Amino acid sequence: MSCTFVPPYLLQRIALRAGTRHASASGRETLQVDDRLRARRESPPGHMAAPPLPGTKTRVVHSANNTESLPGEAVRSDGDPPVGDLAVDEAFDSSGQVWDMFDSQFGRRSIDGRGGTVSITVHYGRDYDNAFWDGTQLVFGDGDRQIFDRFTKPMDVMAHEFTHGVTQFTVGLAYQDQPGALNESISDVFASMAKQRVLGQTAAQADWLIAAGLFMPGINAKALRSMREPGTAYDDPQIGRDLQVGSMADYVDTDTDSGGVHINSGIPNRAFALAALDVGGYTWEKAGQVWYNTLVNGQLSARATFESFAQATVTSAHRLFMNDTSVAEQVRAAWVEVGVLDADVDLAAYQTTGHGLAQPSESSEPPAGPARPGSTDQPATVAVCRSGGFAGTTKVGQLDLNSDPEGPEVRNLLMRVGTEHITSTRPTPDRFVYTVEYGDWRLTVLEQDLTPELRRLVQVVLNRG
Repeated sequence: MSCTFVPPYLLQRIALRAGTRHASASGRETLQVDDRLRARRESPPGHMAAPPLPGTKTRVVHSANNTESLPGEAVRSDGDPPVGDLAVDEAFDSSGQVWDMFDSQFGRRSIDGRGGTVSITVHYGRDYDNAFWDGTQLVFGDGDRQIFDRFTKPMDVMAHEFTHGVTQFTVGLAYQDQPGALNESISDVFASMAKQRVLGQTAAQADWLIAAGLFMPGINAKALRSMREPGTAYDDPQIGRDLQVGSMADYVDTDTDSGGVHINSGIPNRAFALAALDVGGYTWEKAGQVWYNTLVNGQLSARATFESFAQATVTSAHRLFMNDTSVAEQVRAAWVEVGVLDADVDLAAYQTTGHGLAQPSESSEPPAGPARPGSTDQPATVAVCRSGGFAGTTKVGQLDLNSDPEGPEVRNLLMRVGTEHITSTRPTPDRFVYTVEYGDWRLTVLEQDLTPELRRLVQVVLNRG
């Protein structure tokens, strides 16, 4: 599984709108690098990427030295002094802070819960505008330094990706539609807790921003997301405005971004912020305990909906704080406020475990293969849309097959795509989703399922903007 930090729709906007050639090229380059990434798992792996190393208890930081080779050269691990490389030292320090939070506050040792060594790679790619968890390790780019700064700079980026791994090893939420938005939200929830804990802040003192400091000073952005006020984090001509929503009244039904996982995650994000503010104190002491218990108690399926997750949090609050019913009441009120739970449903309905929880899908069969492009009366243009990714951006490209110099190559690629078998796997966190349109023929394919021909096709067309 790969979980990229910047949503694809934001990278696509950068590739299209960025005010400098360098920033635009970096956006395209990041998209192309992500095209070459492959998901490393379909179900939770049995062990972490890096085996326990002699003298290493927690984590190892590697440098890819601006290549795409993983994991790269090991440069720092437990007991080593700072090496003087900002990205390396930031990654080592922040991963230790996140590890310590999960260990000391939730009794969880490492991402896998079994003390597995966490493998981290920095300096990945060239001007790479992203960070991701690929199912076995954490990877961070340096950013293009015109729109994005280095992705190791805000410690909550590390916490967000670390938590994608925790979700993978616990409930394993499917990365599509509402389960995918929950997957994204859970990473933001624990990222906010980790940041607040490092700063010693209560819920009331926190700014509730995710990735503050990630954008360069010239960009009109206070952060990548706001949990308390979804949709207000940024608004800049080069990257567009923040598209997140904070209420079911504004829920976005879309085929892009794996069903809008980075957009609709603002709803459960806001629910957690409201609950934590109402409960008061430090988020990891009560509200965070409720969310973590919901992840690990075995009551949720991988296809949990907002409603079933909300009901499960109320159940967990009852279970954990039997002598303080106000916690469950405040959690439920938060979900009512964002429109997920019905205010008229009696609180007692959620006191029994398992109420209203999503059930596993009856079938894991992949969707039917794509239709073939027609051989007669072929259209003149092909369009590609890419969505998803950590920032949830969307990029669209269109190419004229008759006038573009690369038209003949793309036409040939289309014919080859129309005759090959394309594997269909499950969506994974922060990876991209591509839709190719060619006349009446439409194909939606996940990043990890791109064949070499499809990868080349989408790269060429997206580069046309």
